This record gives sequence, structure tokens and C-alpha cells, in this order.
Amino acid sequence: MLTKAPHLFDDATRVTAGDSRWQGRTSPDYWAFVGPFGGFTAATILRALLEHPQRAGDPLSLTVNYCAPIAEGAFDLDVRLVKANRSTQHWCVELSQDGSEPATLATAVFAERRPSWSHQQATMPDARPFEEIKPYPKVAAAWVNQYDFRFIEGAVDLRGGTQAQPATAFSKLWIGDRVPRKIDCLSLMAMSDAFFARIFHVKGELVPIGTVSLTTYFHADADDLAKEDVTRVLGAADAKIFHKSFSDQSGELWSPSGRLLATTTQMTYFKA
Repeated sequence: MLTKAPHLFDDATRVTAGDSRWQGRTSPDYWAFVGPFGGFTAATILRALLEHPQRAGDPLSLTVNYCAPIAEGAFDLDVRLVKANRSTQHWCVELSQDGSEPATLATAVFAERRPSWSHQQATMPDARPFEEIKPYPKVAAAWVNQYDFRFIEGAVDLRGGTQAQPATAFSKLWIGDRVPRKIDCLSLMAMSDAFFARIFHVKGELVPIGTVSLTTYFHADADDLAKEDVTRVLGAADAKIFHKSFSDQSGELWSPSGRLLATTTQMTYFKA
């Protein structure tokens, strides 16, 4: 049930405007093993852009390059509008702490979406209803426990050690906030990075990993998402290759009605 109180996700990703830079802060509720959940960082950057007085339109894409570890505590966001035309805006955001070199570099495109011919070539994967699937159990990483993961296919089992043969990298699952929150572009941004690392699925064990570069494309604007009026999405993720310490990942986020809301790709570092 939705509540009127501020959601934990909104509190965690809150930003404040300064003279030349915006400020945010890491959250223990969205902490991974050695730093903040990458989706939290990306959503915080996107919030700064959404609240910027020069922003026009809705997010079309956001690319986040994770250059260095982000320490617990406050961080600065240097937000710059690089180029704007009648239809799109191009932004650059640098995240840094204590005046050091940027830990994260991001570029974003916002667009004024206008009515046009529409056609969705892709079809939503088959999925058992959300209510028929048990929630994924809580784990040591705090950020995972903020979500309600319900695996339809490809649930990762980290209890049995290394598998004799590599398993599939594919997984399909429902994703929602554990405390329900209506899906908007901020939650889509975070959830696009909420798929577990593909190597966990393939090897069946936890190995050191980190997202190096993440790009998310939005296929619905604020009005579209308001009409969907949902608190969960169907996610599907896969990988094609693991080679010399890096692997790819691709993902899709669907509304329960069958609308493709966002697609995402990333490159991940692993040590195995």
C-alpha cells in the first residue's frame, strides 16, 4: 500500500542546490559491499538534472561512468548544460568528494517528446503473476533489501559454491520497491542497475565486481508513466561474454500492461 510519507528512496536521493554545484549524500540503506549501489548514484544524478531550473523535457538517456570508489558521506555534483536545441538538451555531470578528481562522470540527454506515429516491435516476455512468486530473501547488501525481487526464471543461488559448469546468464523477475512506490523515471533509473551481476548467476558464487559504465534509455515520459500507474516492473537481463576481467550486461524493464519502459546496457569489471 502506498503511503503519503516521503519514501526512503526519495529521502536517500535528495539533492540540494548550491552556488555552482549541487550536493547529495550516500545512504546506508542503499549501500553495497564496498560503496553505494550504482543505481542509487545514477538516480541521484538524474534527480539533480530533473530539479535543475534549466531542464526541459524528460530523460531520453543517461550514461554513468564509475571512475573511482565513492566514499561514505557527502558528494558534490557539477551539473552543466552543454548544448540545447528545440528538441533535446545535452548535459554533463561530474560527481566528486572533498575537492578531489571526479569519481563519476555522467552524460544525459533530455527530450521534448511530441505526439507521433508509434509502434512497439518488442513483445513482453511471458511472466507468472507477481503475487504467485515468493520474494527473494534478504541478504547482506543493504540496497538489495530495499527491493522486492520475485524471480520467474534464473534466480541466483549463492549458497552452494562454484558450479561444475557455467549456468545461464539470463534471468527474468518482477522488481518493485519493498515499500511500494509508483514507478517514475527515477525508479526506472535505479532499477535498471538492480539486476544482480550476471557473473553471480553464471558461476553461482559471489566474486568481486563493479559497474564501469552504465547506459539506460527511457522509452516513456512522465505522462506515460503516470498513465501506467504501477509500482513494479518486469525485468529481463542477460549477458553475452565474460572475457579478461570484463563482461557485458543488457536488460529490459516492462510495465505489467506490456509496455517497454526502459532498456539498459553496461560493462562490468569482475575478478574471478
